[in-house]
Parts: sequence; C-alpha cells; structure tokens
Amino acid sequence: MSDSSEYTPPKIWKWEPGNGGKFANINRPISGSTHEKELPVGKHPFQLYSLATPNGVKVTIMFEELLAAGHSKAEYDAYLINIQEGDQFGSGFVGVNPNSKIPALMDHSTDTPTRVFESGAILLYLAEKFGAFLPTEPAKRTEALNWLFWLQGSAPYLGGGFGHFYAYAPHKIEYAIDRFTMEAKRQLDVLDKQLENNTYIAGEEYTIADMAIWPWYGAVAEGTIYDDAATFLEAAGYKNLVRWAKLIASREAVKRGKMVNRSWGELNTQLRERHDASDFENKTQDKLENEAQ
Repeated sequence: MSDSSEYTPPKIWKWEPGNGGKFANINRPISGSTHEKELPVGKHPFQLYSLATPNGVKVTIMFEELLAAGHSKAEYDAYLINIQEGDQFGSGFVGVNPNSKIPALMDHSTDTPTRVFESGAILLYLAEKFGAFLPTEPAKRTEALNWLFWLQGSAPYLGGGFGHFYAYAPHKIEYAIDRFTMEAKRQLDVLDKQLENNTYIAGEEYTIADMAIWPWYGAVAEGTIYDDAATFLEAAGYKNLVRWAKLIASREAVKRGKMVNRSWGELNTQLRERHDASDFENKTQDKLENEAQ
C-alpha cells in the first residue's frame, strides 16, 4: 500500500460537514429538502428536471429517440438542476424524487400527474407508454430488461466506486483504486463479450438497454469521462465495446440528447433548457451569450 496510515473506525460514526472531497458541499446523511423552491412547469406533457450526467443523458436520449421515431406526444420541457448548488434539495424537486437524485420526471398527460424517478424506471415507463425501444416478444423483452437492470446495479461501481476514487477523492487510495479498477475492467469485459456476437447490447435491436448503458460505458470507451480513465483502463482493448460505442454515438438523437441540460464543455454543445426542437439551432449557450452582448 502506498498509504501506510491506518484508519480505525469509531464505535459510532459521526458526520463531519466538509468531508467528502469534490461533493462535500452537497453530501449529507439525511434526506429531504433544505429549502423551499417550486419547480417550473412548461407547456408539454412531460416535464424533465435533470442534468447531463450519464444518468440524465439516458433519459434525454430516450426522449429525442422517441421524437425522431415519430412519437410527437413525447414532446418535453427539460429544466436544468444544478446539483453542485443543491437544486436537488429544493422542496419541489424532493416532491418529485424523495431521493434527491437526477433525473426526475412528471407526466402531465395522465389524469393525475405521475411522478417517475430513477433513470431506469423512467426509460421503462416511456418505453411501455409509447411501445417503443423495448421488444414485445417475451424472450427478447426479458433480455433487454436483463441488461437495463445490469446497468442499474453495475454503474454505481463504475461511478461512485472507480470514478470517485480515481478522479474525485481528495486523496489517492491505492486499495480503493485497485478494488474498483478491477471491477470496472470486469464489467467492460462483460460488455465486450456480450457485444462480440450482437450488434446492440440485447441483440440485433436497439433498445433502452443501449440508451442506459452507453452514457456510462460508451463514455469510458471513448475516453470522455474521469480524466484519462480510458488509458488507465486500457479501454481501447475492448474492441467490440468500442465498435458499439461509436455506433450509438453516431445517432442524431443521441447527439441531441447529450446536449440537453448540459452546462459545461464547448458552448455550442450546451442546451441548458430544452422546450422545442428548434432550441438545438437557436438556444445553445453560444447563441444565447452572443445575443446578450
């Protein structure tokens, strides 16, 4: 071990505000709201409150794919939730998602507005509502759901495990990085082997399983997440995964979905709020800032 210090846990853990590295200002051991703040509501049936993290991108890709496939009733308003500033702890957001995590969705097309939280649940809800991107044949449907739930269980090891200790933790801990690197590479190998004889994750049909997995593992394969993690993990060696990641990235709806609720990177890739398809042409951050000058 490179760190010879030994930590002995106390008999009872005590929370020390400020402990937690990059996310210390928002992490706390209790749930619920910290302030009163109502959420805005736009004109469309679906109101999405999110941020373009991998979990948020899953859902905006789904909406853009539905619209591209001709499902006009899938129009949506997308509002940015700044998790670094604690927007997810506003009373309105907590009312939609008591777990205070993005994304959160309200469906106003139902008799009583329906809240949907957890990204996998939102994908499944929309797939079933529109009869799209989820096979109807039982065996194929089950396979797609297998991989959707694989992602929901696996991504925390990639993000909260590997990503946190490799890129965000205030101190580099060899044991933690080794532990989660081993698991991340095992997961990459699982996907690479699954994609050896399949065009898409669950077979020859593009499904919500691809939309769920790509924002996390496609980002690793393409080297766009966690600093230089792709080199560290030797991601280029997972040839089938890289092929699939490029295939998904080339879809126009995926390109649009990546932009929604994005507040970092090149200004022309940021569409912080989305209310209409024309916003991709007229309301990206570069255009908004030019108009303000």
